[in-house]
This record gives sequence, structure tokens and C-alpha cells, in this order.
Amino acid sequence: MFESLIGLVAIIALFVTISRQQSRIGLVERELGALRSLVLSGAVPPAAKPSEQTVADNVPADVIPAVAAAADIPSPATSEPVAAPAPPTETEDSTGEIVSGPWTAPEPAPKAVEPAELPGATKAARQSDVETALGTRWAVWVGGIALALGGLFLIRYTIEAGIFGPGVRLTMAGALGLVLVVGGEFVRRTGFKMPVQGAAGAYIPAILTAAGAFILFGTVYAAHGIYGFIGPALAFTLLGAIGVATIAAALVHGQALAGVGLVGAMVTPVLVASQAPNPWALFGYLAIVLAATGVIARMRDWKLLMAAAFFGTGVWTILYMTDAPGANLSAILLIDAVTLAVLALVWLARRGDETTPDRAFDWPSIVPGLFVAFSALGLSVDPAFAAAGYALPGAVVIAAMVAVTLYRPLALPLLYAAGLVTVLIYLGIIPPTSIASDFSGGALGVDGLPVATSNALTLRIGIALGLVFIGAGFWAARRFAAGTQIRAASWAAWGVIVPLVVLLALWFTFGNLDRDPVYAAAAALLVVIFAAGGEWIARAEEPPLKGGVAVSFALGGAAIAGLLLMHMAFDSGWTTILLGAAAIVPALATRWRSYPVLGWISVGAVIAVLGRVAFDPTIVGAGFLSTTPVFNWLLPGYGVPALAFGFAAWQLARTTNGRPRLAMEAAAALFALLTLAMLVRHAMHGGVIDTGAMTLAEQSIYTLIAIGAGAILVAIDMRSPSSVLRYGSMAAGVASVAFIVVRHFVVLNPLLTDESTGRIPVFNLLFLAYLLPAVAAGGLALYARDKRPKWYAQMLAVVSAALAFAYATLSVRRLFKGEFIGLWSGLGQLETYTYSALWLVIGVALLSAGVWLKSQVLRIASAALIAIAVLKVFIFDMSELEGVLRALSFIGLGAVLIGIGLFYQRLLTRAARENG
Repeated sequence: MFESLIGLVAIIALFVTISRQQSRIGLVERELGALRSLVLSGAVPPAAKPSEQTVADNVPADVIPAVAAAADIPSPATSEPVAAPAPPTETEDSTGEIVSGPWTAPEPAPKAVEPAELPGATKAARQSDVETALGTRWAVWVGGIALALGGLFLIRYTIEAGIFGPGVRLTMAGALGLVLVVGGEFVRRTGFKMPVQGAAGAYIPAILTAAGAFILFGTVYAAHGIYGFIGPALAFTLLGAIGVATIAAALVHGQALAGVGLVGAMVTPVLVASQAPNPWALFGYLAIVLAATGVIARMRDWKLLMAAAFFGTGVWTILYMTDAPGANLSAILLIDAVTLAVLALVWLARRGDETTPDRAFDWPSIVPGLFVAFSALGLSVDPAFAAAGYALPGAVVIAAMVAVTLYRPLALPLLYAAGLVTVLIYLGIIPPTSIASDFSGGALGVDGLPVATSNALTLRIGIALGLVFIGAGFWAARRFAAGTQIRAASWAAWGVIVPLVVLLALWFTFGNLDRDPVYAAAAALLVVIFAAGGEWIARAEEPPLKGGVAVSFALGGAAIAGLLLMHMAFDSGWTTILLGAAAIVPALATRWRSYPVLGWISVGAVIAVLGRVAFDPTIVGAGFLSTTPVFNWLLPGYGVPALAFGFAAWQLARTTNGRPRLAMEAAAALFALLTLAMLVRHAMHGGVIDTGAMTLAEQSIYTLIAIGAGAILVAIDMRSPSSVLRYGSMAAGVASVAFIVVRHFVVLNPLLTDESTGRIPVFNLLFLAYLLPAVAAGGLALYARDKRPKWYAQMLAVVSAALAFAYATLSVRRLFKGEFIGLWSGLGQLETYTYSALWLVIGVALLSAGVWLKSQVLRIASAALIAIAVLKVFIFDMSELEGVLRALSFIGLGAVLIGIGLFYQRLLTRAARENG
């Protein structure tokens, strides 16, 4: 059924195509005859009618030049001889050799005047496109498939009918394949050219050759796998030869045929089974196929074909390494070496664009980089290979990848693959356990177990690979510093990443995690090498010493090496202090070099210190932190970084004056506030800062710090405007308001918690928790009034008024109740009357302040407070107070309200006079 369907489709397609093409050819011949008659008679042809224009649109593209040439023939009346040159049938190159095929660049067709678009013209164009596709491409493709399947079906039919013996059948199939190959070559050599533009994908000689190669592949496989006429060695050789020959034939038939041959060649080892597979035969065969494909792909610049060849070879290598028992090391190294050699000496040979900045790398190089790096990873970490001591060959493969990238700069993906696999190898040797600190014992352990160790060969290989990446990375980065920035940055990046990862892995595996002077010395050496390397690269830049991306990677690597140095050489407390102080070094370096990365290295020191204090807020561990107030490890642990960050900000302001300077200013302010906060918590919890519930006094300190941080950020932003500082200051203000509303008024309010307010009459908890924050919030609202959005200043003003109201009210409560002011102790009549009088006084004070400061928010707050007092007097005091207190409450309320009315009348009269 399937065979009949294919044959029916092919016959219909060919019939329709031939009939339509014959009618079109007849039409074109008639048009050419009419044009020739007009030219010979000297008459001028009239303008084409729309219907005739539509007919002309249906003329194939290859006829247009001929029609134009015929129209340009001069009249015999000019008495000049006319010689009509015969159109060439084949394209000849400069050597005179006949060349034909789909890669030949088509000659530009003469420009024709585009007719006006008509409704019928578009429809005719669509019909012409469908017709062209049906007649030139689909027919050829279906025909080629039909030929290939026909050969196989013929063999199948002879088998089922028993007409011929196996030998005769295979001979006939092989003969058919050879006839198709010879036929394709014959068609090509007899002057075949692409008759229709856009039909290069249906090049008939290539289709015939591909069909013949397909039949030959099937014939040889049947002779070996089905009938056993030939042995594995001969079948392997014949299939490989057919594949390589097909790839070679692609030189004259196009890349598609090369793909057919490559697929056949790569599938050959699967088709030919062997009881005792020989890895040398497999990889020798793959090496020949890869080399042949590389030569062909290089001659025609077929990137897809080259990538496919690398992919097939790499897949076979990985399959052999994962599935074959007792894999042969030499065979694996051979195919890796051949892969790198084909890439460097064949595919990337004599390419003139290696130093041009517009092409940083060659994308087919990604494929061999991936597979060769994977084989190196397997040789280094797989137990079967590592047990045999194969870690050294894996390192040699990695070094060879780096060498190829040095030799061929377009092979840049090999550098990434080599660097990534090295990082994976040495991250893998770190013991897979969590490292825990035991400061009380003064040592580090790994879940109570000793740190796992590896062999000495891993240590030596790590050192060697680190040196390879450092030397090659910095040399190549300097080489490309003035040209291709991507290459320079890539080399510099891997020149610092690999050594740092290797050093860290070796320290975790072999070193002392508490303090290790040997590894600290190695880290110090890396600091010097990376810093000197960055300066060396910068001197080769254009213009010199501009501090590009490559220099940034080198100096950033020096900074990370310095971070490792401090962790390896010092304990926790000194590491935090020295990390903060280290921010000064790159800031001072900006006096001599204006590298942009220097300021960001200082910012990196801030991030490192923040990470350390987040991991251990006690700086030295809870067991080693003394209980002495102020003068303990918290003061230098937070204070020294604050001073260092401030000095770095001052220095950067004098030199670079960029974003890093703003970040350092913010960091200095943050650590100054953290110093105060941590010292307060330490003092209020008896030297313990990581346990115990938070009290209102401690929260009050944090609230004051947040308000102060907002004011500091506003001041810095006014001097050096920055969106970070602007929104950071508002975030600090909003956070302080949230603290006040949630914790001061609700959660930690002594009226609800009955917490002791202290025995001192004035300077007690209420003073610290309500009056000081009220003054601070009010001051910040006044300072930010014209510097921040209106809602921000109004929010702070309202919170300040609420804090002042809470302080006055709670102070009255404390006056009547003493140290403990919980609500459940009840209310007295005199206390109740005092609240009414106090709220009226506060309302009048807020009104006065609102008028003086021209603040509508304060005036509204005063109105709200007086309204609350009025409600209290009429609802609560009327029922709770008795005798003279009730009378005095109403008398006072009336006097205050009349006074407020008189005040507003005079205020409005004065305003009317001023406006009049």
C-alpha cells in the first residue's frame, strides 16, 4: 500500500508538471516569434495590455533575460553587423575548469521594469510559485526517494518471489546503485544547470548520487548482516569507503550529499557487529572519516557538516567510555588528539578572520570542545579510569585544549570547556559533607569526621593546571587587549577562575580549615600575580591603562584571592576586621590608576563583611564574646569597617566620584548604625546578643537608628544625588514608622504589657520610647519637607504628633500609677479629668505649631485630637466624673473651644486684610 501511494504521487506530480511546462513553453515560443518579427520589421511594439502583462508574468524567470536580449537586437537598417553570442551552458572558473553544482553563485539577472500590480498578477504569481515548487523540487525529491526505495523493494521482491539467488540479487542492487551514481555524474558533466531560480535544494545530480549511495549502503549491509557473504572487516571497510566517497562526491554535488555520506559513515560501526570489537579499528576509522570530512568542509566552508562530523565522533567516544568494559586509554587519547588536530590544522587552518573583532569565535568549535572536555572529565573522575591512574591523561587533554585555543583564537569555546571541566573536577574532590564550626573547641571539624583526602597526584595536577591557565590566560589577554575584547576578557576570566577554584578545593581537601599558613602564602602569591597581571594587560590596551573588562577580571581575582588569604591566615574576628579595612586599598589605588573596577572592589569588601556578620553577628562567636559593655569584639568588628568604608568613600569622592563612592557612603552609614545597635543589644542583654526577647527599650534604640539612617541618607543624597540614596532614605523612614506603629504602640506598649517604665521620674522608658522618637521623627519631617515627596514629610509629622501624644498620656498614667502602668489597674476620677485637660492642651499646641510651621497636617491633627477630647468629655466624663470635676471638665472644654474659635476668627481677619 505504501509503495503504491508513493508511486501514484510521483506519477501525478510528474504528469501535471510536464503538461503545464509544455503549455508554458509553447506560449513562450509564440511570444518570442512575435517579438522577433517586430524587431526585424522595425516596428515599435504597443504597450502591453493587462491581460498580456499577466501572461508575461507567467514567463519563467530564466526566460526573461532571453526576451530582454531579443528586444535589444538592433534593426538591420542600422547597417551594423549583429552577432548574437550563444549563451554559455556551464560556469567556468578562472582556471578554465568546468564547474557546476548548487554552490555556484548564480549570475545576476538583468533588471526588468516592474509592471503595475494588478489583481490578476498576484494570483498568477502564486500559481507560478506553486507550479515551480511542484515541478522543480517536489518532483525531484519524490523521484529520488522513489529510486532509493525502488532498489530496496526490488531486492525484497526477488527474495519473496525466489526469482534469483542472494548473490544475483545483491549484484543487481549494487549495479543499480552504481548506475545511479554514474548517472548523476553523467548528468552533471553533460552541462546540467539549475533551470529555475530557487531550486538549488533539488539539484538532480546530487539526488541521483544520494539515492545510489543509499542503495550501495543497503547492499553491503545485506551482504554482511543478512547473508554473511562477507566478513566484518571487509564490510566495515566497504561501508566506510562508500561513506567517505559520498562525502568526497559532495565537492561537486553539494552539502546535502555530504550529510548523507556522513550519516552512513557514522552508522557503519552499528551495522557491522563483531564478537571482539577492536577500539583501534573503531577510532582509526572515525579518525579517517573525521579528517576527510574536515578537508571537504574546509574547502567549501560547510560549518554544519563540520559540526555534524565532530558530533558523531564525540558521541562514539562517549559511548565507548561509558559502555565498553576495560576501555582502552590510548584509543581514547588518539581520537581526542585527532579531533583537536582536525579542528586546529584542517578546519581552522588559514582563516584570515582570527584577529578581527567582529568574529570572536567559530561556532562549530563548540561541539568538539564539549565532547573532548567530557572525555577529559571522565578520565579524571570516573572510578574505572581514576583507579588506573588516568587522571594525568585527563589533565593532558585539558592542557591540549588550552594550547589549541592559543594556536587558533577562533576555537575560543575550547577554553570555556576546558575551564569548566577543570572547575567541576576540583569541586568534586571536596568532601561531600557540611563544614561546621566548633569555636568552643578552637578547631574546625566536618560533622565530627576528619576531612577526606585525595592522592598526591591530584594535588600536583591541580597546581600544574592552575599554572597553565594563569600563564596562557594572561598572555592571551594581553595579546587581545587592544583588539577583540571578548577574547581578552575570556582569557583573563578563566586565568583567575581556575586557579582560585583549585586553591579553594585543595585547601578544603588537604589543608587545615582553621589556620593554614601554607595555603595562605599561596593565596598571597595569587594576589601579587593577579594584580601584576592586570597591570601588564592594561599597558597593552588602546588607549593604555583604561582598565577594560580583562583588567577588571584580573584585579577582581586578586581581590578574591585576598579574601581567601584572610580566611586562611586569621581567625573569625580578625578576618572580619581586616576585610573591612581592606576596602581602603583599592580606594587608595585610584590615586594612581583610574580603573573602574577599583571602586567596585571596595564595594565587594562591603558585601564580604556583610556576609560575615550575617553568618556570625557576634564577630568571634558567642562563646568568645565578652560581657563587658562597649569595649568588646563588637566595637572593632563593626566600628573598624564603618571607619574604613567612610575613608574609602572620601577617597573615591576625590578621585573617581562614581556609583561606588555612593555605595561606600551608604555602607559607612549602615555600619555606624549597626555598631550602635549591636552595642545597645549587647549591653541590654548582659553580653548575649543572639538570645532573649526584645524589649521596648532595645526597640526604641533601633527605631532611633532607623530614623537617623533616613536623615543621613537624605543629607548624602542632597550632596550627591542618587536614586539609590533617595529611595533608601524613604525606605528607612517608612521602616521606622512601621516599627513605631507596630511595636511601640501595640506589641511592646507598657500600657498593654505592664513592663516596668523605670523608677526615675523623667529619664525613664517613656522618655526613650516615645519622646525621643517623637523629636527625631518631627525633626526628620521638618528636614525632609522640601527634599522628599509631600506624603513622606506628612507621614513623619503625624507619627511625631502621635508619639508626643502617647508620651504625654502615658506620663500622666505613670504619675498616677507609678512604675507599672498596665490597663488592668483601673482609672481614677482625677486621672480621667487630667486626660481631658491634657488632650485639650496638646490640641492647642498642635494647632499653634501647625499655624507657625504652615503645616496643614498638624492643624488637622489638632482638630482630630480636640474632637476626641470633646467626645470624651460628653460621653465618658459625664458618666464617670462627679461633682466639681464634672463641672470643671465642661468649663475647661468650653473655654478651650471658644478660644480656638476666637483664634481662627482673628487668623481669617488678618488673612483677609493681607489679601485686600
